[in-house]
Amino acid sequence: MEKRRSPVFVLSATVVLFAGTAGACTPALQGAIVESAHYVLAYKAFPEVGKHFSLDVAVCAKPGSPAPATLKVDAHMPEHRHGMNYAPSVTLVAPGRWHAEGLMFHMPGKWEFVFVVNGERMSQAFLLSEVIFAEEEKAKILRHGPWPPTERRDPSNRVSGRREAVELGERLFFEPRLSGTGSVLCATCHVPFRGFQDARPRAFGLEDVDRNTPSLFNVGFYRWYGWDGAHDSLWSQSIRPLLERREMRATPAHVAAVVRKLFPGDYERAFRRPPPADDEEVLVDVGKALAAFQETLVTGRTPFDEFRDALERSDAVSMNRYPMAAQRGLRIFVGKGNCSVCHFGPQFTNGEFADTGIAFFKGKGQVDSGRYEGIKKLKDNPHNLLGRYNDDPARTTATGTRHVDLQQRNFGEFRVPGLRNVALTAPYMHNGSLATLRDVVKHYSELNEERLHLDGERILRKLNLSESEIDDVVGFLESLKSL
Repeated sequence: MEKRRSPVFVLSATVVLFAGTAGACTPALQGAIVESAHYVLAYKAFPEVGKHFSLDVAVCAKPGSPAPATLKVDAHMPEHRHGMNYAPSVTLVAPGRWHAEGLMFHMPGKWEFVFVVNGERMSQAFLLSEVIFAEEEKAKILRHGPWPPTERRDPSNRVSGRREAVELGERLFFEPRLSGTGSVLCATCHVPFRGFQDARPRAFGLEDVDRNTPSLFNVGFYRWYGWDGAHDSLWSQSIRPLLERREMRATPAHVAAVVRKLFPGDYERAFRRPPPADDEEVLVDVGKALAAFQETLVTGRTPFDEFRDALERSDAVSMNRYPMAAQRGLRIFVGKGNCSVCHFGPQFTNGEFADTGIAFFKGKGQVDSGRYEGIKKLKDNPHNLLGRYNDDPARTTATGTRHVDLQQRNFGEFRVPGLRNVALTAPYMHNGSLATLRDVVKHYSELNEERLHLDGERILRKLNLSESEIDDVVGFLESLKSL
């Protein structure tokens, strides 16, 4: 029988995470950081309960400190007052670099790594998760990042990313005089403190509208706009509510007159020309200024992103700061829930359309055909990317518009929304029929498959989640909220 080792207790050591401390050095390894008075240590490990694992360590000396020559590695559970059952071997592989073998944590819970460099102790505590992700699950998780994405410009909009256009767009976004009645503004429905939506099941501008107000978070990265995808650019979509009778009830002449009267200087600074005589041109440019502003509405990093990046670098300590419920929910999301098939990538959407099993009746005797009618509207729209208002002569972003195919299965399909900050944008679905995230997860758990379109994709299946599993998925979705 193996001899049980005596636990190592470090009473005086503290975890110091002074990334960026003045005078600190940078270890030659990306991983979790521990810092002492004389050294900065980085380590990389991926421990799992009941499995032996290895540990890579790099140490550098702060200015004026001796070079790191010796390293001891241990771990223990402070609350249980015992350590590991195995003594790791530590091998010097290069100056300031070591590799430790033979570690094993035999139970989940709060553990603490202990490092002794040249006799100087440092430690770091962390919670070892009982959730273990398979390699296939890890690969799916990593596809949901990194975040934030690199900034990109819309080639179809000549003022995309231009500071003066962003400033004009923001002013127009909060300008009620753009509406035909002078009483409604973009922010009436897209309320900033409500996640740039209105918390109503269905929008209300000047009259009731048929669909839920989508959030504007991350709209600059979309491929299609509106629940039905009737618009193929953010600037074209921004024109639609201005002219819609039930929303802002304006006309091109009215919008152009407002710009010429109230914003001639702002317009000239943004577009490098005075407002033209053609009302339609001014209307389109208003859409492009509004789009330039909306492109800046990018969500921040989330607890999930911290976990995802820690997973990529095998930083178990940082991974285990992510709540256990969120980890279990994430496992369902990429696993048996099959959610990541549609809610794919860093934005948690594939950018396309799906039948969700939600009724597509919009009123007594009325049907909302969703994507089916949206494609027809797209093709007939003079502001689409194949038209003359596209500022990109090469039409590089118009491929989808050119090739999109109207099929019967598109009937009742709606755009797959992104999930970042989804906890801030209730109610949910295209008609706002589900009030909470729990309602959404429960809908898919108890899905009535007979309500799915017979000609559509057969991705969705009844999940039969337990109450605790539903709670876990909701916990994961809430972890997509910006820090």
